[in-house]
Amino acid sequence: MKIGTVRAGAIERVALLTHDKGGVLLPFAFGDLVTIINSGPVALDSLKRVAADSAAEKFDLATVTLLAPIRRFRRDVLCTGWNYWDHFYESEGKREGQDVPKPDAPTFFTKAPDAVIGPNDDIAFDAKLSTKWDYEAEVVVIVGKTGRSIPLAKAMDHVFGYCMANDVSQRDLQRRHGGQWLKGKSIDGTMPLGPWITMRDDIDISTVMIEFELNGVMMQCAGIADMAFPIPELIAELSSGMTLYAGDVLLTGTPSGIGNARTPPVFLAQGDRLITRGSGLGELVNTMRTVDLTVYRT
Repeated sequence: MKIGTVRAGAIERVALLTHDKGGVLLPFAFGDLVTIINSGPVALDSLKRVAADSAAEKFDLATVTLLAPIRRFRRDVLCTGWNYWDHFYESEGKREGQDVPKPDAPTFFTKAPDAVIGPNDDIAFDAKLSTKWDYEAEVVVIVGKTGRSIPLAKAMDHVFGYCMANDVSQRDLQRRHGGQWLKGKSIDGTMPLGPWITMRDDIDISTVMIEFELNGVMMQCAGIADMAFPIPELIAELSSGMTLYAGDVLLTGTPSGIGNARTPPVFLAQGDRLITRGSGLGELVNTMRTVDLTVYRT
């Protein structure tokens, strides 16, 4: 089963995708998707009943707008860096003096929720803000159960499902701010998320392939099995002494092929078409569109 958020008319609705062309809209009593996730197994049983109900309110994909599945954030988006060794090594000597030794544990950082956009939305692009816009295709874990210091053996019990993201990054901003990643990955309107959350038990996540195409050219292609630190280890390590909450969004890292590591480098520009794909998880289709992000706003 796949679940997400759509705009039907002028109203945001949680929806179940039950076939290729559409599905059912959930009654408003369910609340938003974060509320549903927080409700645990009882809510999941109710979702299944709605999906099977012939009287449920139907929708056609052609008549709704897909939104980012998670619309309400209680904290920053959680992220993992350097989680594919080929990606770590491809950037050696290209970090402008900010190289580090190969990490012995997962590398975590966060990005601001205002970066999140829908799976088919335009990506805000401003060449004045940065001259080194880069792409990073990633599988996303949606946390399904709140927990702290989660044992490795129980880590997957805390997964609700999976989707895709493109962690669009500004490499010069990363370097400008000491090599840390918050600023260079938190620009408003730059991270597509979705298209749907595929439930944990409905996919063998170890078999998922990640692909990224830029203007029709394949730039990244790798299996999630190539992760340096698998998903259970990410959850156990990140939750050690730190509570993970139901509804949290965790990006799991990108494989090799990023633009900054290429010779010559390949950076994103106005009008570029980005397709981020995960086998069994769907795809994000986005276009870089110029927006003046440097205008003062209150």
